[in-house]
Amino acid sequence: MSTSTTATSSPAKPLSLGVIFLTLYIDLIGFSIGFPLGPDLLAHYLNLEGHTGALGWLLGQTDALAHWIGKDRNFAAVLFGGIISSVFSILQFVFAPFWGALSDRRGRRGVLRWTVAGNALGYLLWVVSGSFWLFLLSRIVSGAFSGNLSVATAAVADVTSREQRSKAMGLVGAAFGLGLVTGPTLGAILVRFNLLDNHPSLARYGINPFSVPALVALALCAVNLVWISARFRETLSDTARAEAHTPRTRNPLRAILALDNPAVRRVNIVAFVFSVAFVAMEASLTFLTADRFGYTARQNGFLLGFLGVCSIVTQGYIVRKILRPANETKVLAVGLVLSGIGFLAVGFAAVPWQLYVGLAVLSGGSGLVNPSSTGLISLYSSAAEQGRVLGIFRSLGSLSRAFTPVLAGFVFWIFGGTALFVCAGVLAAIAFVVSRKLPAPVQ
Repeated sequence: MSTSTTATSSPAKPLSLGVIFLTLYIDLIGFSIGFPLGPDLLAHYLNLEGHTGALGWLLGQTDALAHWIGKDRNFAAVLFGGIISSVFSILQFVFAPFWGALSDRRGRRGVLRWTVAGNALGYLLWVVSGSFWLFLLSRIVSGAFSGNLSVATAAVADVTSREQRSKAMGLVGAAFGLGLVTGPTLGAILVRFNLLDNHPSLARYGINPFSVPALVALALCAVNLVWISARFRETLSDTARAEAHTPRTRNPLRAILALDNPAVRRVNIVAFVFSVAFVAMEASLTFLTADRFGYTARQNGFLLGFLGVCSIVTQGYIVRKILRPANETKVLAVGLVLSGIGFLAVGFAAVPWQLYVGLAVLSGGSGLVNPSSTGLISLYSSAAEQGRVLGIFRSLGSLSRAFTPVLAGFVFWIFGGTALFVCAGVLAAIAFVVSRKLPAPVQ
C-alpha cells in the first residue's frame, strides 16, 4: 500500500474553511431548489406538449413497464422521475473526475469559478425552458459542470493538517446537509410564485411556472461567483500543482480501475456500496410513509427536515468530537453498524415514533460514514492527487444515484418497503465487512 508522505505544506487556515463552507452551502441551496418540483414539472410539460413526440414516447415506455409488472401510473411517474434524475447523475459520474484532476493541475479557485459559471448557464436555460427538451438540456449542462463538491472538498484537504482532515470533512457534510434542508424548503415556497399569472405574454420567451425557483438558483450562482472571486484564496500550492502529472480523465471507469492504491480502492468500494443503500432509502422513504402511515407532502417535508437536521448535527459537531479519541477506520465501522440498524428500524417501523427513531439512528450512522470515508480517501492519497481521487470518489456516488432510484422503485413496488430496507441493511453489513480490512491512516 502506498500512502502520502505529506499532505500539504500549508498550515490550517480557519478563515478559508469558512469560505469553503459558505461556497458549498450557497451552491447546494441552488442545486436542491428543484428537488420538490419533480411531479409538478412532469405534469406541466405533459399538459404543455401532451403525449406526443419524444416526451410522450418516454412516458409511454414507463407506462408499459409499469403495466408489465402490474402497477398503476403512479409507478410510471416514479420511473420517469428516476430516469430524469439519472441523466444528471450520469453526467456527474463522467465529469467529476475530470474537474477534480483539472483542479490538481490548474488550482481550485479557477476550476470552481468555471463550474459555478456553468451551473449558472444551466439555471438560465431552466428559466426559459418553454419546452421539455430545453429543460432537459438545462439538466445536462448543470450535470456537466457539477464538479464543485469534489473540488471544494479537495480545497479542504489543501488547507488542513492530516490530524484535522476528517474533522474538517465533517464541515463539508454539514454544508451538504444544511444546503439540502434549505434548498427544497425554498423551492417549495418559490414555486407558488408564477410569473405567468400576471404576465402571460412572457410565455413567448420561454418563461414557465418554475422560472422563479430557477431565477433564485441563478442568482445564488451569481452570488457564489462573486464570493469566490472576492474571498476564495487559491489553496493549492505551486509545488503541488507542479507534481500533478495525471493524464486527462476521459473514461471515469478506467480512472477508477486504474487507482494504484489498494486502500483508496477499498474505501471507494465501501462508500459505493453504502451509497447504494442510502440512495435507495432516499428514493423510497416518502413512498413508504405515504403507504404505511398515510403521510401527506407536508408531513413528509417535516420528516425530511428532521433527517437533514440530524445529519447536520452529526457531521457538523458529533463527528468532530468522536474523531479526537478514535481514528477514521473505527468511526467508519461504527457508522456502518448504526446505519444498518437504522435501515432495519425504518423498514420494520409500525408506528411513526419508531420511524423517527430509526431515521435518527440511520442519520447518525451516515453522518459518521461520510466524513470518515472522505477523510480516509484524502489521507491515503498524496497532496498532488487530492482533486483526482476525490473526484473519482464523488463520481462513484453519482453513479449510485444514476441507477439506484429506478432499481429501488422496482424493489419497493414489487416486494414492498420492508424488503427494500432489509436489502439496504444487508448492503450496510457488506460495507462493514469490507471496511474491516482498511489500514489505519498515517497521521
